[in-house]
Amino acid sequence: MTKKIAPSMMCADYRTLPALLDTFAETGIEYLHIDIMDGVFVKNFTLGTDYCKRLRSMTDIPLDIHMMVTEPETKIGWFEPKEGEYVSIHYEATNHLQRALAEIKKYGAKPMVALNPATPLCVMDYILDDIDAVLLMTVNPGFAGQKIVPKMFDKVRDCRKYLDERGYSHVEIEVDGNVNFPNTVKLAAAGADIYVAGTSSVFMGEDITGNIAKMRRIFNGEDLGE
Repeated sequence: MTKKIAPSMMCADYRTLPALLDTFAETGIEYLHIDIMDGVFVKNFTLGTDYCKRLRSMTDIPLDIHMMVTEPETKIGWFEPKEGEYVSIHYEATNHLQRALAEIKKYGAKPMVALNPATPLCVMDYILDDIDAVLLMTVNPGFAGQKIVPKMFDKVRDCRKYLDERGYSHVEIEVDGNVNFPNTVKLAAAGADIYVAGTSSVFMGEDITGNIAKMRRIFNGEDLGE
């Protein structure tokens, strides 16, 4: 499966957003990762519905909407998901997971289940037919700048094996949290497919184009991430 980059738009400089989106288009960025936090599921507030609508009016790059909110099944419609976009909802945030995943699919978008670091993979046993991807949080959600939880390299590897052995090799694995260049090397070796890239990679320093190129070299085994 082709490895993909989803820059975390929470880290973007809004003052240069049009130019940034042009750069992303020119460098073939696959998704724009949108963190939605409600102050309840996680103790923080971030991007919202108007931001998503504005981005769609400015670029054709599909969104990757990460809903860190309680009872997401009642709020998915607020974001009007589009065909080709990913929408992830947390296993830990709802008592009605399959209902919420079905709601995403109703809009033509691709359902993704998100799992916190300590949540075991077995919670997916009865929803594999309902998802197109799984988002493995490699830090506990809510705040940027955290260090990766070391056991998450094993979890990514175990998740790839879990999916492949059950006949779900097509289900992509997204990783989110401290996806810096050295960690990208390890996550790529473990089998991750989509990389949420923030201040420790794509948005590090001023050379965004160079950072994206470096990440793709890592994917190809041409860079050690140093």
